[in-house]
Amino acid sequence: MDFNPNQIIAMVVGASFAAGLNVYATVATLGLLGHTGLMKLPPALDPLTSWYVIGAAAALFVVEFFADKIPAFDLIWNALHTFVRIPVAALLAYGATAQLSPGEQLMSAFLASGIAFAAHSTKTAVRAAVTPSPEPFSNVALSLGEDVVAVGLTWFAVEHPYVAATLVAIALVLIVLLVRYIWRALKRNFAGARRQLDAWMGESART
Repeated sequence: MDFNPNQIIAMVVGASFAAGLNVYATVATLGLLGHTGLMKLPPALDPLTSWYVIGAAAALFVVEFFADKIPAFDLIWNALHTFVRIPVAALLAYGATAQLSPGEQLMSAFLASGIAFAAHSTKTAVRAAVTPSPEPFSNVALSLGEDVVAVGLTWFAVEHPYVAATLVAIALVLIVLLVRYIWRALKRNFAGARRQLDAWMGESART
């Protein structure tokens, strides 16, 4: 399958949203799809098919799989990954659009950053609302759902890029409608993460 520019942009849209949910699952899925020959990636993403990249992404996915399901700690984890998911989504988009002009590459990277930020922010906001619940099952269920969506959306982005882009567009409209609540939850998340981190550092200092 040879990608035309519109297909590449559609793929970027889908993969960027997936990266905002779970960047390691996205990178590992892209790498495996390309390495096994199940699907063809844009040539500039060929480095992702290296077993070294796939192995590193898979290992980090395993770490996130467990870390993301621990109430309270997941707030810190997601806060820190603001500085991972968004830049990686931008780099993937920049690489995927290598056949386009430099200006179009930059625009694609900015688009990917915005989409990944929207997905990441929504995920973090929902977690901030659910984590205070005394039972852990809702947090685990949300995390599992995010993992499944990240892998599934990455597959759709490569195999059915226009379908993936349409699904993301619908999700983004819903996010815009809920942006006020997401912003409030994000502030609570960062405040809660800071309090939790301060508490752990205080306990470490006492011991």
